[in-house]
Amino acid sequence: MTFPDRKTIRKQYDACSDSRRLVTRDLIDELENALIRLPSHPAVRGRPKDFDSFYRKYLKLLKDQEEPLITDLIGLRVICPFLEDLRLVEKTLRERFLVFEVDKKGAHFSFKEFGYESVHLLVEIPPEIIRQRGNPGCTVAEVQVRTILQDAWAEVEHELVYKAEFTPFDDPLKRKLAAVNASLSLADSIFQEIRTYQKQLNGELGRRRDSFYRKIEEETDALLFEGTEKAGEETAPYKPADIENATIDELLLNALYAHNKSQFADAIRFYSRILDLKPDNSIISLIYKHRGMANFAYSNYDAAMEDFTRALEYDGDSYKAAYYRGVVKSVLRQYAGAIEDFSLSLSINPYQNFTLYRRAQAYYHLEDYPAALGDCESSLALNPESEQVLKFRDILKDKLKMLG
Repeated sequence: MTFPDRKTIRKQYDACSDSRRLVTRDLIDELENALIRLPSHPAVRGRPKDFDSFYRKYLKLLKDQEEPLITDLIGLRVICPFLEDLRLVEKTLRERFLVFEVDKKGAHFSFKEFGYESVHLLVEIPPEIIRQRGNPGCTVAEVQVRTILQDAWAEVEHELVYKAEFTPFDDPLKRKLAAVNASLSLADSIFQEIRTYQKQLNGELGRRRDSFYRKIEEETDALLFEGTEKAGEETAPYKPADIENATIDELLLNALYAHNKSQFADAIRFYSRILDLKPDNSIISLIYKHRGMANFAYSNYDAAMEDFTRALEYDGDSYKAAYYRGVVKSVLRQYAGAIEDFSLSLSINPYQNFTLYRRAQAYYHLEDYPAALGDCESSLALNPESEQVLKFRDILKDKLKMLG
């Protein structure tokens, strides 16, 4: 039997070491640039395989291969917060790189077994990188894609099982490892469930907010601009819950569904039920604000104003509640009171172009055109491309010319 010459293999390995380090760094940059648009911002790590690890694997493969092919001389790792990110990362890598192989590690394990889960992709090193950095001794790199918890388990398992001289074969220890692995897998699933719920909730919040702002424009801008187009409203399916036994999360989601469906009476009922459950003060303020928006959309202006006032009582920093109350007063043509509320909102958060615009409108109706123009200019400093504010500024300049 012919044994491999370690010194010769080491010399071949070292000949490409400098290029391999540079190629690894370039691949990390390439991956980060490819993944930068993903909302969860996965972390990227990478390193060349050290010689001792390379040589152990070389000897292991030598039993079955005359010339061992080691595909992870350059190893990269993408660490994702959520399970849903794994699919997005894999899709992005397929679009950016030539992928030769995809291996779903751990997919075959039963609930009684322990082992890390990971997606391994074998990708081509872009030829332009090799041309620039020199021969790294390989033409492919291995990219492992894992969640944070999968990566944590893999690191621990690597120390306990892979690198250890003796591994836990007795059933009690194997059951303990399996239990830990199952707990981490369950945590990943729960985190994903929460993430999915958040996305659903934020989607409903966004639709509700858009509907509310359209109502504001309909009720206030119509006093200034004739013929303003009104956007159509898309609503989500409405799924009533058992209001007496529902959780706060279920009630809120159903309230938002109802709100977006323009079922304002139902939305108000759901919001009121949440308040009956006496949640934390921060949640109470939020729910009063949402219920106020529903009352406003339902044209219950006095009730809306009361809700926004209560929201401020529970959270004095709620600049949006102050702004919304000012909007209600503007609709009721209580312009002096509206200016007070807009000013309160701006004292909490001065960087609100829309609040400056609404206060400018209120000043206009009180015929304080210089103050209105000043707020218009401040609003445009924050958002120079607002067509509404630009149009309103022209109206104000014409007014001031006429008076001048």
